[in-house]
Amino acid sequence: MATLPNPLPRIASLGLDLPAGRLIDATDDGPWHEPLLWLADGPAAAGGWSATAEAAPAVGLLPVLLDVGGGHGGPEEWELMPGEMSYPGDHDAEEVLEDAWDECAEEDADWPGLADTPYTETDSEPDSVASDIVESLLDGSGPLKDPHLALVPARRSADIPAAIGWMGPANHESDTARLSAVLRSWEDRFGIRVVALGFDHLLVSVAHPPTTLAEAQAVAAEHFAFCPDNIWQSSDPTLTAYAESQLLNQPAWHFWWD
Repeated sequence: MATLPNPLPRIASLGLDLPAGRLIDATDDGPWHEPLLWLADGPAAAGGWSATAEAAPAVGLLPVLLDVGGGHGGPEEWELMPGEMSYPGDHDAEEVLEDAWDECAEEDADWPGLADTPYTETDSEPDSVASDIVESLLDGSGPLKDPHLALVPARRSADIPAAIGWMGPANHESDTARLSAVLRSWEDRFGIRVVALGFDHLLVSVAHPPTTLAEAQAVAAEHFAFCPDNIWQSSDPTLTAYAESQLLNQPAWHFWWD
């Protein structure tokens, strides 16, 4: 995967006010030739994300919460595979979703195309929404068991999973860069930010969620192609039920792959 020069080897000299932490270079094939990420030793603290998100992008790093709880340990144990990743910019998001739809949808169900995303000048600012969502995740009531702050060398938030070689969706898509291409499209259309990763789950903040049922149903089709387990594993496995309960006016989307 094409990347910018990695600032992690110089992290101690970058002037970032960080808690105690360590560099991670462990992959499924042995140590990577450079650090993949920096990970805080202790749980994420309130306000830590916002402070880091203001300073880190200027030196080529982006923050993300890594969930080291839930029985899967930290990223050293996640079988990261950066060498298997392509580059997100080499993929077309709609082609990725249509390919996945054709694999997972019923035989007579045609791909409906990408959802329309009308913006207004009053739309929320994506990074501000991301900070708010992160703070809401730190009270222990959400899907994260033990979130730690991490920094990843990435050009944009959508690229974070591919940049570290994350294999959480491997049972659905083994080249995570293809899913990062979709996340790039959602950045552009919905103002998403990747705010948390676990062993097999992903959470994004959403600055511009769908505000009508019709819009939410269109987005639900994209979610089904991106992560069919979200629908298949729900109590009512229909796109309409998913749209109503998980997408309509919701400022965060959570994906989990079996």
